[in-house]
Amino acid sequence: MDISTIIVNYNAGETLQQCVKALLKSREPTTITVVDNASSDGSAVSLQSFYGNHPNVEFLFNSSNLGFAPAVNAVAREANTDWILILNPDCILGRDALSRLKAALENDDRAGLAGAAVNDEYGQLQRATVRRFPDPWRSLMTASGLWRLGRWVPAFHGVEIQPAENLEDTQICDAVSGACMLLRRSALEEVGYLDEAYAMHCEDLDLMYRLKQKGWHCLYVPTAECVHMQGLSSRSRPTWVHFQKHRGMARFFRKFQAETKPFPVRWLVYAGIWLRFMILWPQTLIKR
Repeated sequence: MDISTIIVNYNAGETLQQCVKALLKSREPTTITVVDNASSDGSAVSLQSFYGNHPNVEFLFNSSNLGFAPAVNAVAREANTDWILILNPDCILGRDALSRLKAALENDDRAGLAGAAVNDEYGQLQRATVRRFPDPWRSLMTASGLWRLGRWVPAFHGVEIQPAENLEDTQICDAVSGACMLLRRSALEEVGYLDEAYAMHCEDLDLMYRLKQKGWHCLYVPTAECVHMQGLSSRSRPTWVHFQKHRGMARFFRKFQAETKPFPVRWLVYAGIWLRFMILWPQTLIKR
């Protein structure tokens, strides 16, 4: 097998079993490593009772929650396959999705990463499925709602690429959803593994940005579909997750863009990030 799959689990509940079950039905075979970050819900232990003797499924149990990036990196560094699939434990992969992601990368020597069409449980394409890299202007367009004019005036494009834009064919894009992404191992080794300074969120965007800096690009493969049953582990600690998401936004800006911006712009970006955190925080508690 030339694909290694890494699934990092933290209290994903029954969706973890659905995720692995679907992956084992894939037309493209893969080895699966489930890394459990000290879950308290018994989800990985329960899964092990079903697949503990399966030749293609391996389990690693951490004594504490190491975070997403460290858990992925520990397995990815030991992988000896050409391709590495990073899959969220709440993602249900379509039977042909993995083979289509792999085929897209095989047909494009400079593609370092391919992402699937990530749908919610109601069949709607999730907003983060295919994206432009965020910058102050695009983020403002997204936050203000002016992105809706981008269909007619490209200057108003936001971060997310809307379904009305051409999303029917495999295409080069800035970024895809980190919930399901297949990586070329040689590209990953060249640009470096996930940045472990991100506790949660934005480490995928960081990787995609570094790929572009090194002359690689990402592919969006709409014929590779998965369902993202988003949020079980996030719902158990909404404030922490919401905080880390915004902390990740601030780190991404500071790492890649802040140096080129004048002080007033930097101040406005950081203020905007944390103002957004405060405005949306009550909503995260209600959704729980």
